[in-house]
This record gives sequence, structure tokens and C-alpha cells, in this order.
Amino acid sequence: MQLMEWHVSNFSIVNAVWLFFCLVFFISLNIHVFIKGPTNSILHILFQDFIRYGKTKKDLQRPKRLYSFDVPKRWFSHFYVISVIWNGMLLWLLLHVVFSGEQFPRWLQTLLYVLCQHPPMDKSGDEVSVVLMLVLLLLQSIRRLIECLFISVFSNGVIHLVQYCFGVCYYILLGLTILCQKTFTENKAYSLSDLYEQVGWNHVMGSAIFLWGFCHQYRCHAILANLRKNKSGEVVTWSHSIPYGDWFEHVSGPNYLAELVIYLGMGLVFGGLNFTWWLVVMYVLFSHALEAVLCHEFYVKKFESYPKHRKAFIPLIF
Repeated sequence: MQLMEWHVSNFSIVNAVWLFFCLVFFISLNIHVFIKGPTNSILHILFQDFIRYGKTKKDLQRPKRLYSFDVPKRWFSHFYVISVIWNGMLLWLLLHVVFSGEQFPRWLQTLLYVLCQHPPMDKSGDEVSVVLMLVLLLLQSIRRLIECLFISVFSNGVIHLVQYCFGVCYYILLGLTILCQKTFTENKAYSLSDLYEQVGWNHVMGSAIFLWGFCHQYRCHAILANLRKNKSGEVVTWSHSIPYGDWFEHVSGPNYLAELVIYLGMGLVFGGLNFTWWLVVMYVLFSHALEAVLCHEFYVKKFESYPKHRKAFIPLIF
């Protein structure tokens, strides 16, 4: 097995983008948690309008002109439609390159060169990591799309137009980020047995951790959806209730925690030493911690009987 070497000397555009996202959400999390300014100031309202969506945005008092930037939360499904199509195409192109020894289309080579500049993986023996990462990303996107279309119950919740545009671009960038971790310049065709020989403990353990978070996230989303359904599966209410079961027994945002576990598992697939992917993981940590805190505050404010032992994001800690 070959583990990826830690590589930070060539700081590419894709690294700069993920670092920017990390800083934005790290600062936003700290502003929300630690800085308490006047709630009626325009800056406070604009900030809260940008970071909130769905149930955490319903009670936000804001000028009517800001409502023009709202789009339905049910449009979340668009993110996963785009991800399935885009990352499915990237996976198909990658498999063609791996098994045929040909190059990516010129447009994709140019795009990857602009984003990656000097990709850290130039050696043979890492192909299975990139293939597996795209497979896992595609599985996650397909499951989330199925949940959005057939399981989740969306009321009249909204998201900001900026959040929507970010979500559309996010999964496009994520697939390209994975491809940036490997250059295919040898024109070498691989067989399935060649890829099998590259499989190591990090691929097995990373996939297992991914599936652990994958399953728990599905269960948590199903629990939330079932709060609005009767035993026959019919939607009977749009109101919110206290969720119980699975990781909800420990935190208010277990779906966000499960997402972090998913990305940690994918990081292990890359050997645990991929600088770019750790930037992605840190972005997920800060952004999802912020949303978990907002959810926790919503539940605590709305329900006097809300379990006091529950944390927002990390069991027993935060």
C-alpha cells in the first residue's frame, strides 16, 4: 500500500478556495457564539439572514426586501441532481482514463490545471484512492437525492439565494477537488486486478467509517421526516417536534455530525495525510457546527422539555 505524502508546498487555487471557506465559517461560528451585538442592527440581521435556513430562519425578524432573496428549502434536491450528473460524469471519465490509458478531455485537463496547478500525486499507485473517493461521493449524492425526493418532508422553509448558489457550486468543486489529487500522465491502462493490488487498510477503514456516518445520517433524516407523518406514511403536520432516537439522544444536529464522519472516512481513504482534503474536512466541521448550534438554539427555545443533556454537535463536548 502506498500512502499519500503530506504535500503543501504548491498551494493551488483549489486549496485557496477551501481555506477561504474554512475561514469564513470559522469566523461566522465564533461571531454567532461569542459576539452578542444589538439584535436590531442591520449588520446583525444581514449576518443572521446569511447563516440561517429552514426552521432556524422562521422567527428571524428582517426587512421585507430581504424576502426577495429567499428560495424554497425543498430546492436542496437541486444540489444532489447536479452532483449525481456532474460527479457521475467525472467518475465515468475517470474510469475511462484508468482502464484505457487515454487522457481526460481537453476542457477538463485545462480546468484541472487551472484549479490544481501542481497536483500532489504524480506517481502510479494511487488510482484506486481517487476512483473510490468519487464512488463514495456519488453514493452519498444518490442517497441524499432519494431522501429529498421521497423521504424528507419540506414545509415552507426557505434558504438564501446565496446559500443556494453556493450549494450548486459546492458539489461541482468537490468532484474536481478529488480529481486534483492525481495526475494521469503515463498513458497507462490498468486492470481491475491492478486496482485491487493497490487496496490497503486505509481504503477499507475509510470506507467503513464512511458507511457508518452514511447509515446514521439516513436514520436521522428518516426520524425527522417521520415526525410529520403518521404510521401509514402520510404527512399529517408541518410543525416541529422533539426528535428522539439514534444520535438524536446525544446531539441536536446528528445529521451534521454524521456528515463530518462521512468526510473523515473519505479523508482516511486518501491515507489521512492529504492537505487539501483536510481543508475540506475543516470546512465541514466549521459550517456544520454553526448549523448544529442554530438547530440546538431553536429546539431549546421552542421546547421547555428539551433534553438538557443534549449537546449541539459533538456528544458531551459541544
